[in-house]
Amino acid sequence: MNRRHFLKTTAVAGAGWLLLPSGARAGKNAPGNKLNVALIGVWGRGLAHYDSLKDENVVALCDVNEERFPEALKKFPNAKTYVDWRKCLEQKDLDAVVCCTTDHTHAFIANWSLNRDLHCYCEKPLAITVEEARTVRATWMKKKGKLATQVGMQRHSNPNFNRTRELIRGGAVGNLEAAYAWGNRQVRPSGCEYSHPNEYDDKPGIVFFKDKPGVPAGYLPEAGEPPKNLKYDLWLGPSQFQPYNPGYFEKGPGANCLSWNMFWEFGAGQIGDMGSHTMDLLWNCVDAALPTSAEAKGDPFNPAITPIKCASHFEHPANDWRGPIRIGWYQGRVMPKSPVSWLDLTKIDHGAMFKGSKGVLVCDFQKRLLIPVGDAADMTYYKPPTTETVLPPLGHFQKQWIEACKNPGLKTACDFEYSGNMVEQLLLGLVAYRAGKKLQYDPVAGKVTNCPEANQYLGKKYRDGWTLNG
Repeated sequence: MNRRHFLKTTAVAGAGWLLLPSGARAGKNAPGNKLNVALIGVWGRGLAHYDSLKDENVVALCDVNEERFPEALKKFPNAKTYVDWRKCLEQKDLDAVVCCTTDHTHAFIANWSLNRDLHCYCEKPLAITVEEARTVRATWMKKKGKLATQVGMQRHSNPNFNRTRELIRGGAVGNLEAAYAWGNRQVRPSGCEYSHPNEYDDKPGIVFFKDKPGVPAGYLPEAGEPPKNLKYDLWLGPSQFQPYNPGYFEKGPGANCLSWNMFWEFGAGQIGDMGSHTMDLLWNCVDAALPTSAEAKGDPFNPAITPIKCASHFEHPANDWRGPIRIGWYQGRVMPKSPVSWLDLTKIDHGAMFKGSKGVLVCDFQKRLLIPVGDAADMTYYKPPTTETVLPPLGHFQKQWIEACKNPGLKTACDFEYSGNMVEQLLLGLVAYRAGKKLQYDPVAGKVTNCPEANQYLGKKYRDGWTLNG
Protein backbone atom coordinates (compact mmCIF):
# COMPACT_ATOMS: atom_id res chain seq x y z
CA MET A 1 0.00 0.00 0.00
CA ASN A 2 1.48 3.38 -0.95
CA ARG A 3 1.24 6.40 1.29
CA ARG A 4 -1.47 8.13 -0.78
CA HIS A 5 -3.67 5.02 -0.61
CA PHE A 6 -2.99 4.80 3.13
CA LEU A 7 -4.14 8.37 3.74
CA LYS A 8 -7.25 7.98 1.59
CA THR A 9 -8.14 4.74 3.36
CA THR A 10 -7.63 6.38 6.75
CA ALA A 11 -9.85 9.32 5.77
CA VAL A 12 -12.65 7.02 4.62
CA ALA A 13 -12.40 4.93 7.77
CA GLY A 14 -12.41 8.08 9.90
CA ALA A 15 -15.54 9.41 8.22
CA GLY A 16 -17.48 6.37 9.36
CA TRP A 17 -16.21 6.12 12.92
CA LEU A 18 -18.74 5.48 15.65
CA LEU A 19 -18.48 8.06 18.42
CA LEU A 20 -18.70 6.40 21.82
CA PRO A 21 -18.59 7.75 25.37
CA SER A 22 -15.16 7.79 26.99
CA GLY A 23 -14.11 4.28 27.89
CA ALA A 24 -16.91 2.60 25.92
CA ARG A 25 -15.96 -0.46 23.84
CA ALA A 26 -17.64 -2.04 20.82
CA GLY A 27 -15.20 -4.78 19.94
CA LYS A 28 -11.47 -4.80 20.52
CA ASN A 29 -10.47 -2.95 17.35
CA ALA A 30 -13.63 -1.06 16.45
CA PRO A 31 -12.46 2.16 14.71
CA GLY A 32 -14.30 4.51 17.06
CA ASN A 33 -12.94 2.89 20.18
CA LYS A 34 -10.28 4.22 22.43
CA LEU A 35 -7.34 1.88 22.80
CA ASN A 36 -6.50 0.45 26.20
CA VAL A 37 -2.79 1.19 26.33
CA ALA A 38 0.07 0.22 28.64
CA LEU A 39 2.86 2.82 28.74
CA ILE A 40 6.01 0.98 29.81
CA GLY A 41 8.67 3.50 30.76
CA VAL A 42 6.92 6.71 31.78
CA TRP A 43 9.95 9.03 31.87
CA GLY A 44 12.51 9.91 29.18
CA ARG A 45 11.00 9.02 25.81
CA GLY A 46 7.82 8.07 27.64
CA LEU A 47 7.15 11.77 28.24
CA ALA A 48 7.06 12.31 24.49
CA HIS A 49 3.99 10.05 24.21
CA TYR A 50 1.81 11.77 26.80
CA ASP A 51 0.08 14.06 24.31
CA SER A 52 -0.27 11.34 21.66
CA LEU A 53 -1.99 9.03 24.16
CA LYS A 54 -4.20 11.58 25.90
CA ASP A 55 -7.20 10.67 23.72
CA GLU A 56 -6.80 6.93 24.40
CA ASN A 57 -7.33 4.94 27.61
CA VAL A 58 -3.97 4.57 29.29
CA VAL A 59 -4.91 1.81 31.72
CA ALA A 60 -1.42 0.73 32.84
CA LEU A 61 1.81 2.52 33.70
CA CYS A 62 5.07 0.70 34.31
CA ASP A 63 8.43 2.00 35.44
CA VAL A 64 11.34 0.66 37.52
CA ASN A 65 11.58 4.05 39.26
CA GLU A 66 8.54 4.60 41.47
CA GLU A 67 9.30 8.33 41.72
CA ARG A 68 8.11 8.68 38.12
CA PHE A 69 4.52 7.62 38.85
CA PRO A 70 3.06 10.79 40.45
CA GLU A 71 3.68 12.90 37.35
CA ALA A 72 2.37 10.19 35.03
CA LEU A 73 -0.74 9.66 37.15
CA LYS A 74 -1.60 13.35 36.86
CA LYS A 75 -1.95 12.74 33.15
CA PHE A 76 -3.46 9.24 33.36
CA PRO A 77 -5.18 9.04 36.77
CA ASN A 78 -7.07 5.80 36.12
CA ALA A 79 -4.05 3.69 35.25
CA LYS A 80 -2.76 0.80 37.33
CA THR A 81 0.95 0.99 38.18
CA TYR A 82 3.63 -1.70 37.91
CA VAL A 83 7.38 -1.90 38.41
CA ASP A 84 7.77 -5.19 36.48
CA TRP A 85 6.77 -5.04 32.81
CA ARG A 86 6.16 -8.80 32.75
CA LYS A 87 3.33 -8.40 35.26
CA CYS A 88 2.06 -5.33 33.43
CA LEU A 89 1.62 -7.32 30.23
CA GLU A 90 -0.64 -9.78 32.05
CA GLN A 91 -3.31 -7.10 32.60
CA LYS A 92 -6.33 -8.58 30.83
CA ASP A 93 -7.90 -5.50 29.23
CA LEU A 94 -4.86 -4.32 27.22
CA ASP A 95 -5.05 -3.63 23.48
CA ALA A 96 -1.68 -2.02 22.88
CA VAL A 97 1.74 -1.34 24.39
CA VAL A 98 4.08 1.63 24.08
CA CYS A 99 7.62 0.62 25.08
CA CYS A 100 9.96 3.40 26.24
CA THR A 101 12.35 1.39 28.41
CA THR A 102 16.09 0.76 28.29
CA ASP A 103 17.45 -0.63 25.02
CA HIS A 104 18.30 -4.03 26.49
CA THR A 105 14.62 -4.71 27.21
CA HIS A 106 13.11 -3.45 23.94
CA ALA A 107 13.12 -6.75 22.05
CA PHE A 108 11.80 -8.57 25.12
CA ILE A 109 8.82 -6.25 25.63
CA ALA A 110 8.07 -6.09 21.91
CA ASN A 111 8.12 -9.85 21.50
CA TRP A 112 6.13 -10.56 24.67
CA SER A 113 3.54 -8.02 23.52
CA LEU A 114 3.16 -9.64 20.12
CA ASN A 115 2.87 -13.06 21.73
CA ARG A 116 -0.14 -11.69 23.64
CA ASP A 117 -1.72 -10.24 20.47
CA LEU A 118 -1.04 -6.68 21.57
CA HIS A 119 -0.25 -3.87 19.15
CA CYS A 120 3.22 -2.51 19.91
CA TYR A 121 5.03 0.81 19.49
CA CYS A 122 8.67 0.35 20.51
CA GLU A 123 11.22 3.12 20.83
CA LYS A 124 14.43 2.59 18.87
CA PRO A 125 16.44 0.47 18.67
CA LEU A 126 14.14 -2.50 18.20
CA ALA A 127 16.94 -4.82 19.33
CA ILE A 128 20.57 -4.85 20.46
CA THR A 129 21.59 -8.19 18.92
CA VAL A 130 21.02 -9.81 15.54
CA GLU A 131 19.13 -12.70 17.14
CA GLU A 132 16.80 -10.31 18.98
CA ALA A 133 15.99 -8.48 15.76
CA ARG A 134 15.27 -11.73 13.92
CA THR A 135 13.09 -13.07 16.73
CA VAL A 136 10.89 -9.97 16.96
CA ARG A 137 10.56 -9.67 13.20
CA ALA A 138 9.64 -13.36 12.82
CA THR A 139 6.98 -13.09 15.53
CA TRP A 140 5.45 -10.02 13.93
CA MET A 141 5.41 -11.53 10.43
CA LYS A 142 3.04 -14.19 11.79
CA LYS A 143 0.74 -11.41 13.07
CA LYS A 144 1.09 -9.04 10.11
CA GLY A 145 -2.26 -7.67 9.04
CA LYS A 146 -3.71 -8.22 12.50
CA LEU A 147 -1.42 -6.17 14.72
CA ALA A 148 0.11 -2.72 14.22
CA THR A 149 3.78 -2.12 14.98
CA GLN A 150 6.01 0.94 14.80
CA VAL A 151 9.59 1.67 15.88
CA GLY A 152 10.15 5.16 17.29
CA MET A 153 12.08 6.65 14.39
CA GLN A 154 9.85 9.71 14.39
CA ARG A 155 12.10 11.73 12.10
CA HIS A 156 10.68 9.54 9.33
CA SER A 157 7.73 11.95 9.19
CA ASN A 158 10.00 14.81 8.06
CA PRO A 159 9.11 15.78 4.45
CA ASN A 160 12.77 15.38 3.44
CA PHE A 161 12.43 11.61 3.70
CA ASN A 162 9.85 11.65 0.91
CA ARG A 163 11.70 14.19 -1.21
CA THR A 164 14.95 12.22 -1.00
CA ARG A 165 13.22 8.97 -1.90
CA GLU A 166 11.60 10.61 -4.93
CA LEU A 167 14.96 11.84 -6.19
CA ILE A 168 16.64 8.45 -5.82
CA ARG A 169 13.75 6.43 -7.27
CA GLY A 170 13.34 8.96 -10.09
CA GLY A 171 16.96 8.42 -11.14
CA ALA A 172 18.37 11.81 -10.15
CA VAL A 173 21.78 10.20 -9.46
CA GLY A 174 21.47 7.71 -12.33
CA ASN A 175 21.83 4.04 -11.43
CA LEU A 176 22.27 3.78 -7.65
CA GLU A 177 25.57 2.12 -6.79
CA ALA A 178 26.29 2.87 -3.11
CA ALA A 179 24.84 4.68 -0.11
CA TYR A 180 26.36 5.82 3.19
CA ALA A 181 24.99 7.15 6.47
CA TRP A 182 26.85 8.61 9.43
CA GLY A 183 26.57 10.10 12.90
CA ASN A 184 29.27 12.20 14.52
CA ARG A 185 28.62 11.75 18.26
CA GLN A 186 31.48 10.68 20.52
CA VAL A 187 29.93 9.61 23.81
CA ARG A 188 32.23 8.14 26.45
CA PRO A 189 31.36 6.95 29.95
CA SER A 190 32.50 9.05 32.89
CA GLY A 191 35.93 8.18 34.26
CA CYS A 192 37.66 7.21 31.01
CA GLU A 193 41.31 8.06 30.58
CA TYR A 194 43.27 8.48 27.36
CA SER A 195 46.06 6.18 26.31
CA HIS A 196 47.14 4.57 23.03
CA PRO A 197 46.36 6.10 19.62
CA ASN A 198 44.26 4.31 17.02
CA GLU A 199 44.23 4.45 13.26
CA TYR A 200 41.16 6.66 12.98
CA ASP A 201 42.40 9.64 14.91
CA ASP A 202 45.60 11.43 15.79
CA LYS A 203 44.20 11.84 19.30
CA PRO A 204 44.79 9.16 21.91
CA GLY A 205 42.44 6.24 22.27
CA ILE A 206 40.70 5.17 25.45
CA VAL A 207 41.67 3.02 28.40
CA PHE A 208 38.95 2.00 30.81
CA PHE A 209 38.44 1.25 34.48
CA LYS A 210 40.63 -1.47 35.92
CA ASP A 211 39.23 -4.88 36.74
CA LYS A 212 37.50 -5.39 40.06
CA PRO A 213 36.38 -8.76 41.42
CA GLY A 214 33.34 -9.85 39.39
CA VAL A 215 33.33 -6.69 37.26
CA PRO A 216 34.79 -6.82 33.72
CA ALA A 217 37.16 -4.05 32.70
CA GLY A 218 35.24 -1.02 31.57
CA TYR A 219 31.99 -1.33 33.53
CA LEU A 220 31.37 1.29 36.17
CA PRO A 221 32.57 0.14 39.61
CA GLU A 222 30.27 -0.50 42.55
CA ALA A 223 29.19 2.76 44.19
CA GLY A 224 26.89 2.00 47.07
CA GLU A 225 23.30 0.80 47.19
CA PRO A 226 20.66 1.93 44.69
CA PRO A 227 18.02 4.31 46.04
CA LYS A 228 14.88 2.60 47.38
CA ASN A 229 12.66 4.09 44.68
CA LEU A 230 14.76 2.43 41.94
CA LYS A 231 14.16 -1.29 41.33
CA TYR A 232 17.70 -1.84 40.13
CA ASP A 233 17.38 -5.57 39.59
CA LEU A 234 14.45 -4.95 37.26
CA TRP A 235 16.39 -2.19 35.52
CA LEU A 236 19.12 -4.74 34.78
CA GLY A 237 16.45 -7.09 33.48
CA PRO A 238 17.92 -9.77 31.20
CA SER A 239 21.44 -8.28 31.27
CA GLN A 240 24.24 -9.86 33.25
CA PHE A 241 24.65 -8.37 36.71
CA GLN A 242 26.69 -5.20 37.10
CA PRO A 243 26.87 -3.43 40.47
CA TYR A 244 24.91 -0.23 40.93
CA ASN A 245 26.61 3.02 39.98
CA PRO A 246 24.80 6.39 39.64
CA GLY A 247 26.82 6.97 36.49
CA TYR A 248 24.33 4.78 34.65
CA PHE A 249 21.62 7.36 35.40
CA GLU A 250 23.44 10.71 35.29
CA LYS A 251 21.72 12.39 32.32
CA GLY A 252 18.28 13.96 32.09
CA PRO A 253 15.11 12.87 30.26
CA GLY A 254 15.69 12.17 26.60
CA ALA A 255 19.46 11.82 27.09
CA ASN A 256 19.83 9.36 29.95
CA CYS A 257 20.34 6.56 27.43
CA LEU A 258 23.74 8.12 26.69
CA SER A 259 24.77 7.13 30.22
CA TRP A 260 24.47 3.40 29.58
CA ASN A 261 23.77 2.45 25.97
CA MET A 262 27.44 2.26 24.97
CA PHE A 263 27.92 -0.77 27.23
CA TRP A 264 27.55 -4.16 25.50
CA GLU A 265 25.23 -5.40 28.25
CA PHE A 266 22.82 -2.49 27.93
CA GLY A 267 22.87 -1.33 24.33
CA ALA A 268 24.55 -1.05 20.95
CA GLY A 269 26.26 2.33 21.33
CA GLN A 270 25.72 4.79 18.53
CA ILE A 271 23.63 2.26 16.62
CA GLY A 272 21.13 2.40 19.48
CA ASP A 273 21.40 6.16 19.80
CA MET A 274 21.18 8.03 16.48
CA GLY A 275 22.04 5.07 14.25
CA SER A 276 18.45 3.97 13.75
CA HIS A 277 17.32 7.53 12.94
CA THR A 278 20.10 8.22 10.46
CA MET A 279 20.19 4.85 8.71
CA ASP A 280 16.42 5.25 8.29
CA LEU A 281 17.12 8.25 6.06
CA LEU A 282 19.10 5.92 3.78
CA TRP A 283 16.97 2.79 4.23
CA ASN A 284 13.83 4.60 3.13
CA CYS A 285 15.39 5.14 -0.30
CA VAL A 286 17.20 1.92 -1.20
CA ASP A 287 14.51 -0.76 -0.64
CA ALA A 288 16.99 -3.21 0.83
CA ALA A 289 16.27 -6.27 2.96
CA LEU A 290 19.26 -8.05 4.54
CA PRO A 291 22.94 -7.95 3.50
CA THR A 292 25.02 -10.86 2.27
CA SER A 293 28.26 -9.59 3.80
CA ALA A 294 29.50 -7.30 6.55
CA GLU A 295 32.87 -5.84 7.50
CA ALA A 296 33.85 -3.23 10.07
CA LYS A 297 36.88 -1.46 11.47
CA GLY A 298 36.98 0.73 14.55
CA ASP A 299 38.43 1.45 17.98
CA PRO A 300 40.42 -1.31 19.68
CA PHE A 301 38.01 -3.88 21.11
CA ASN A 302 36.95 -3.48 24.73
CA PRO A 303 34.90 -6.23 26.43
CA ALA A 304 32.66 -3.69 28.16
CA ILE A 305 31.99 -0.91 25.71
CA THR A 306 30.94 -0.69 22.08
CA PRO A 307 33.24 1.18 19.70
CA ILE A 308 32.98 4.93 19.59
CA LYS A 309 34.66 5.18 16.19
CA CYS A 310 33.70 2.58 13.64
CA ALA A 311 33.01 2.18 9.92
CA SER A 312 30.85 -0.72 8.74
CA HIS A 313 30.11 -1.80 5.16
CA PHE A 314 27.52 -4.19 3.78
CA GLU A 315 26.80 -5.73 0.38
CA HIS A 316 23.18 -6.00 -0.75
CA PRO A 317 21.86 -7.89 -3.76
CA ALA A 318 19.99 -6.26 -6.64
CA ASN A 319 16.24 -5.74 -6.49
CA ASP A 320 13.60 -4.97 -9.12
CA TRP A 321 14.76 -1.39 -9.79
CA ARG A 322 18.49 -1.21 -9.01
CA GLY A 323 21.61 -3.34 -9.16
CA PRO A 324 23.72 -4.59 -6.22
CA ILE A 325 24.73 -1.83 -3.83
CA ARG A 326 27.21 -1.26 -1.06
CA ILE A 327 25.89 0.38 2.10
CA GLY A 328 28.10 2.03 4.72
CA TRP A 329 27.57 3.15 8.31
CA TYR A 330 30.09 5.56 9.93
CA GLN A 331 30.11 6.70 13.54
CA GLY A 332 32.16 8.76 15.99
CA ARG A 333 33.41 11.25 13.36
CA VAL A 334 34.71 8.59 11.01
CA MET A 335 33.36 9.79 7.67
CA PRO A 336 32.94 8.66 4.08
CA LYS A 337 35.02 10.50 1.51
CA SER A 338 33.41 13.64 0.15
CA PRO A 339 32.53 13.39 -3.55
CA VAL A 340 34.01 16.84 -4.26
CA SER A 341 36.75 18.79 -2.54
CA TRP A 342 34.55 21.82 -1.84
CA LEU A 343 31.90 19.88 0.13
CA ASP A 344 32.80 19.33 3.80
CA LEU A 345 30.70 16.40 4.98
CA THR A 346 31.90 16.89 8.57
CA LYS A 347 29.58 19.92 8.75
CA ILE A 348 26.65 17.48 8.62
CA ASP A 349 26.26 15.95 12.07
CA HIS A 350 23.94 13.14 10.95
CA GLY A 351 23.43 12.55 7.26
CA ALA A 352 23.42 10.25 4.27
CA MET A 353 24.99 10.19 0.81
CA PHE A 354 23.86 8.32 -2.30
CA LYS A 355 26.28 7.66 -5.16
CA GLY A 356 25.04 6.84 -8.64
CA SER A 357 26.29 6.60 -12.20
CA LYS A 358 25.31 10.22 -12.91
CA GLY A 359 25.75 12.04 -9.63
CA VAL A 360 25.61 12.24 -5.86
CA LEU A 361 22.90 13.24 -3.40
CA VAL A 362 23.80 14.38 0.12
CA CYS A 363 21.18 15.00 2.77
CA ASP A 364 20.38 15.36 6.45
CA PHE A 365 16.99 15.13 8.13
CA GLN A 366 15.82 18.49 6.75
CA LYS A 367 17.77 19.30 3.56
CA ARG A 368 19.19 17.68 0.43
CA LEU A 369 21.82 18.61 -2.15
CA LEU A 370 21.99 17.03 -5.61
CA ILE A 371 25.32 17.13 -7.46
CA PRO A 372 25.24 15.93 -11.09
CA VAL A 373 28.67 14.54 -12.01
CA GLY A 374 30.21 14.25 -15.49
CA ASP A 375 29.53 15.69 -18.91
CA ALA A 376 26.69 13.22 -19.48
CA ALA A 377 24.82 14.31 -16.34
CA ASP A 378 22.31 16.52 -18.20
CA MET A 379 19.35 15.45 -15.99
CA THR A 380 17.32 14.26 -18.98
CA TYR A 381 17.30 10.81 -17.36
CA TYR A 382 15.57 12.10 -14.22
CA LYS A 383 11.84 11.53 -13.91
CA PRO A 384 10.46 13.95 -11.32
CA PRO A 385 7.14 13.19 -9.61
CA THR A 386 4.00 14.90 -10.78
CA THR A 387 1.44 16.67 -8.62
CA GLU A 388 -0.57 13.45 -8.68
CA THR A 389 2.32 11.10 -7.78
CA VAL A 390 4.28 13.16 -5.23
CA LEU A 391 4.40 11.34 -1.91
CA PRO A 392 1.97 12.92 0.57
CA PRO A 393 2.96 13.91 4.12
CA LEU A 394 3.11 11.01 6.54
CA GLY A 395 1.42 13.02 9.26
CA HIS A 396 1.83 12.53 13.00
CA PHE A 397 4.17 9.59 13.48
CA GLN A 398 2.78 8.18 16.75
CA LYS A 399 -0.81 8.70 15.68
CA GLN A 400 -0.19 6.84 12.44
CA TRP A 401 0.38 3.78 14.63
CA ILE A 402 -2.73 4.48 16.71
CA GLU A 403 -4.84 4.64 13.54
CA ALA A 404 -3.34 1.36 12.33
CA CYS A 405 -4.20 -0.26 15.67
CA LYS A 406 -7.84 0.69 15.11
CA ASN A 407 -7.84 -0.25 11.41
CA PRO A 408 -6.05 -3.62 11.04
CA GLY A 409 -4.18 -3.88 7.76
CA LEU A 410 -3.15 -0.24 7.53
CA LYS A 411 0.58 0.01 7.01
CA THR A 412 2.85 2.03 9.28
CA ALA A 413 6.07 3.66 8.09
CA CYS A 414 8.51 1.87 10.39
CA ASP A 415 6.94 -1.47 11.19
CA PHE A 416 8.86 -4.37 12.71
CA GLU A 417 9.75 -5.81 9.29
CA TYR A 418 11.21 -2.62 7.84
CA SER A 419 12.89 -1.61 11.10
CA GLY A 420 13.91 -5.17 11.99
CA ASN A 421 15.78 -5.59 8.71
CA MET A 422 17.49 -2.23 9.14
CA VAL A 423 18.70 -2.79 12.69
CA GLU A 424 19.78 -6.38 11.90
CA GLN A 425 22.10 -4.97 9.25
CA LEU A 426 23.56 -2.39 11.65
CA LEU A 427 24.04 -4.96 14.42
CA LEU A 428 25.70 -7.35 11.99
CA GLY A 429 28.33 -4.64 11.57
CA LEU A 430 29.12 -4.94 15.28
CA VAL A 431 29.45 -8.71 14.82
CA ALA A 432 32.00 -8.10 12.05
CA TYR A 433 33.79 -5.57 14.26
CA ARG A 434 34.12 -8.14 17.06
CA ALA A 435 35.16 -10.91 14.67
CA GLY A 436 37.78 -8.70 13.05
CA LYS A 437 37.19 -9.89 9.48
CA LYS A 438 34.80 -9.60 6.55
CA LEU A 439 31.84 -11.90 7.10
CA GLN A 440 29.72 -13.71 4.55
CA TYR A 441 26.14 -13.83 5.80
CA ASP A 442 23.23 -16.11 5.01
CA PRO A 443 20.23 -13.81 5.57
CA VAL A 444 17.71 -16.67 5.43
CA ALA A 445 19.39 -18.79 8.08
CA GLY A 446 20.75 -15.81 10.01
CA LYS A 447 24.23 -17.32 10.18
CA VAL A 448 27.77 -16.31 9.26
CA THR A 449 29.07 -18.87 6.76
CA ASN A 450 32.79 -18.16 6.49
CA CYS A 451 33.70 -17.56 10.13
CA PRO A 452 31.88 -19.94 12.50
CA GLU A 453 33.33 -18.28 15.60
CA ALA A 454 31.56 -15.03 14.67
CA ASN A 455 28.15 -16.64 15.22
CA GLN A 456 28.64 -16.40 18.98
CA TYR A 457 28.27 -12.61 18.65
CA LEU A 458 24.88 -12.79 16.92
CA GLY A 459 23.22 -13.07 20.34
CA LYS A 460 24.09 -12.70 24.01
CA LYS A 461 23.64 -14.58 27.26
CA TYR A 462 20.77 -13.51 29.49
CA ARG A 463 20.40 -13.79 33.22
CA ASP A 464 18.64 -16.83 34.59
CA GLY A 465 14.88 -16.42 34.65
CA TRP A 466 14.68 -14.14 31.60
CA THR A 467 13.48 -15.37 28.21
CA LEU A 468 13.09 -13.45 24.96
CA ASN A 469 10.18 -15.53 23.72
CA GLY A 470 7.91 -15.33 26.76
